[in-house]
Amino acid sequence: MNSRIIFTGIVIAVIIQRILELRISQRHAAKILAQGGQKHHDNFLPWVKGLQVSWFVVMLLEVWLLNRPLVWGLAAIALLGTLAGQILRYLSMRALGWRWTLPIITLPGAGVVDTGIYRYLRHPNWLGVILEILAVPLIHSAYLSAIVFSIANAFLLAKRVVAEEQALSLSDSHYQSLFADRPRFLGLPTLSTFTVRNTSTHHGSH
Repeated sequence: MNSRIIFTGIVIAVIIQRILELRISQRHAAKILAQGGQKHHDNFLPWVKGLQVSWFVVMLLEVWLLNRPLVWGLAAIALLGTLAGQILRYLSMRALGWRWTLPIITLPGAGVVDTGIYRYLRHPNWLGVILEILAVPLIHSAYLSAIVFSIANAFLLAKRVVAEEQALSLSDSHYQSLFADRPRFLGLPTLSTFTVRNTSTHHGSH
């Protein structure tokens, strides 16, 4: 079978996964809001959706129109990166359970999630997204898509981190102390370098 067809199948599988995650997030958000939860921010979801759709389309066009080759060594590394991203996102959703949402929503009185993968990272879900956006195009040598969308995602993610950590610090007075020494994305600056106002729950995007 043509390797580009297999790659297209991988991309379609990721698209289906994103759609399912959006529906899961909507169910969780409705449940939290019904219990008195507070929505702080849409977490730039219109921009995120636009970036993701563009990412899907552009990397497929790059592979098909520019006839990108399948380089087995690069493909193997990219598949491992994609798998690592998937695992991080799964562990994040598992730790947060029904509190995993895409918008920034907190529930007054609920404790901050400090278990599972969150014992080691503050934003494992987003680290998973970083890995996927970089790795998936490289499965079939779509290096332009990997570079361009990784840069675009980095700019967007910087805004999402600020919005989320502000909301979490306002809603839970223990957030800063609990996560001060935990990296955001493996070695990047910790919470102690980011000044936010201090005032209940982790939500799913972090």
